[in-house]
Amino acid sequence: MPEIQGIIEDIVFHNEENGYIIAHLHAVKQQITVVGIVPYISEGQNLKLTGEWVNHPQFGKQFRIVSCEEIIPSSIAGIEKYLASGVIQGIGPVTAKKIVKHFGENTMNILDNEIQRLREIDGVGEKKIKLILESYSKQREVKNIMIFLQTYGVTPNQCVKIYKKYGGDSIKVVQDNPYVLTETIAGVGFKIADKIARSLGIDKESPFRIQSGINYVVNEFCAMGNTYMPLVRLHKEAENILGVSEEEIEKNIFDNVVQGRLKVENIDEEKCVFTMPFYYCELSITKKVINLSIAKYEKLDLDIEEEIEKFESEKNIKFAMSQKAAICGAAANSMEVITGGPGTGKTTIINCIIDVFEKAGMKVFMAAPTGRAAKRMTEATGREAKTIHRLLELGMSGDDGSQFFRGEETPLDCDVLIIDEASMIDIMLMNSLLKAISIGTRLIIVGDVDQLPSVGPGNVLRDIIDSNCVKVVKLKEIFRQARESMIIVNAHKINNGEMPILNKKDKDFYFIENDEPDKILDSIITLINTRLPKFNKEWDKMKHIQILSPMRKGILGIENLNEKLQAILNPKSKYKKEKEYRNTIFRVGDKVMQVKNNYSMKWNKLSANHEKDGVGIFNGDVGYVCDIDEDNENVIVVFDDDKRVEYEGVFLDELTLAYAITIHKSQGSEFEVVIMPMFMGPPLLMNRNLLYTGITRAKNMVVLVGKIKAINFMKDNNRSFERYSALGWRIREIVDADLSHDENQHN
Repeated sequence: MPEIQGIIEDIVFHNEENGYIIAHLHAVKQQITVVGIVPYISEGQNLKLTGEWVNHPQFGKQFRIVSCEEIIPSSIAGIEKYLASGVIQGIGPVTAKKIVKHFGENTMNILDNEIQRLREIDGVGEKKIKLILESYSKQREVKNIMIFLQTYGVTPNQCVKIYKKYGGDSIKVVQDNPYVLTETIAGVGFKIADKIARSLGIDKESPFRIQSGINYVVNEFCAMGNTYMPLVRLHKEAENILGVSEEEIEKNIFDNVVQGRLKVENIDEEKCVFTMPFYYCELSITKKVINLSIAKYEKLDLDIEEEIEKFESEKNIKFAMSQKAAICGAAANSMEVITGGPGTGKTTIINCIIDVFEKAGMKVFMAAPTGRAAKRMTEATGREAKTIHRLLELGMSGDDGSQFFRGEETPLDCDVLIIDEASMIDIMLMNSLLKAISIGTRLIIVGDVDQLPSVGPGNVLRDIIDSNCVKVVKLKEIFRQARESMIIVNAHKINNGEMPILNKKDKDFYFIENDEPDKILDSIITLINTRLPKFNKEWDKMKHIQILSPMRKGILGIENLNEKLQAILNPKSKYKKEKEYRNTIFRVGDKVMQVKNNYSMKWNKLSANHEKDGVGIFNGDVGYVCDIDEDNENVIVVFDDDKRVEYEGVFLDELTLAYAITIHKSQGSEFEVVIMPMFMGPPLLMNRNLLYTGITRAKNMVVLVGKIKAINFMKDNNRSFERYSALGWRIREIVDADLSHDENQHN
């Protein structure tokens, strides 16, 4: 890795919060612009920097700092210049001259070991010595901590977080137990902590190491959508990673349980290991679902059948029996689930349910997991629908953006709550939502249980349906108008394991056959760049056409597709600002996506001629790069709901190009046109569920490009990754126990 050395001439920009700087470094015969995270830097410092050369689109060649070492000057002239720079508070040019004149080449030794001798200098009293001591000690402390941590591969940004958390004790904390960082510092995982521990000579059988490793294995398993891990599997994977005996694993699992980090429970006669947040979430959801399902509610003073007939007459439609059952069920139950595929009338049913409840004088709230889904709900009903996060008033409880204002103490003020796209809701969000619902409020959950489950942990919609605790209506019949759409017809065919109808004239579902990945890629580029915009001139290449791929890697994975599509749809230009970050170029005009929930990310938006601020950007939110701040290289994004967010430094890890996205990330979204590459891949991934979810994201057209063999394989393949979730089991256990108790009483 390249190294440079020189003196900091001037600091152009310094972010005090995270230590990010832009500065000019005077090296031999040249001035170099350096950028990166270097806390407590000052003009005049002599630095040895390790990093990489990068090209900024406007400012040209720069040196991006990875690590930094201060070179303390040894000559009298160098020492005086160093002290005169203001690097140490309390010492300016005049005082620096006096100190160096008095102590000469021994000046730095005096500062390090005998700082009280500064009182020998005329004009330096106790107050100034105290100021100098505090400033110099802090600077030396930070420098030592940075050097110590960076030796073990800790990034400058993580160093700053560690120092802010532990201050002067940082080195001692890490030396005593580096694994504590995995619990207290975001971004420092087991692998980094283990690397530090090995370098420090910590025994591989240290309880700190084994317990941290066990937590790591369980958390990694749950990151794949599970809420618990079978104990047998934990033993096997922990032994492989940690290289210790089964006895040591068993002992330290027990210690983790005793210390309140993990919970072991028998689920269907199998021992399972939970992290505490997921364990408590499942318990909380179980209790609330049961309480809501048996709660007393206000009877409607309306003839529901008569109201349904009026609605049918007004809308000139005819409900099927199952659709009527869904509407009647909403009126007759405190909690109901309505599930069905595209074209089964879920939206029309929601409209009728709202109509019935509003006629009864009841207050109805609506929400969905994503901004796009909420927007579609608003358009379809003519009434405001919010994201669940906005409904619960994220960040309104104080500075902690991860908390909701609405909860058990401050419940939602409504009589009826309708939640759409419920297949996307994970256990954490469902727990927060249910806590905010008063007993007696009707809850109607709507979704397609055959869609992919939530990106986050759990399989909440399916678990509630399978629990046999709540009223469930499954919609099967397709509305007459929907039968005209081959997208809807084929979605149901695929869901039933049948071959879709392809290339029917004047319809909306097409297949272009190509066997070679390169040719499939060429066809996709031609479609999005020329053929589809010519077919419908109202279709914008970026806004209306979306590529969905099952995979990230490979020629037809989203990483390569995004690189190719960016070059064609938003090419490099001297008029467009851009920033390179970890091999991704973000350019003004790029289509981008947030890839994780960030509850504390600040945003603002111009609404009704006034600016509004808030927090929270969520997994799957799509927007466009509108600007790049050239002073600090922050990327500014405007999302579909007009929220404006400034991404700085490491937060760019949460942003990705979105010309092509995975099918998983498309959940809850709807696009005018969907293009999907069809190719062979891992059987657990290339399944019916994935194909079904992908094509149901399209509103007006689907184009499949690739191998007919791949379509056949996916529609026949009903295998999928098993999700380990105990929610359904918990609800059934309590319901069955209550039924058994009632039977015994009757007998």
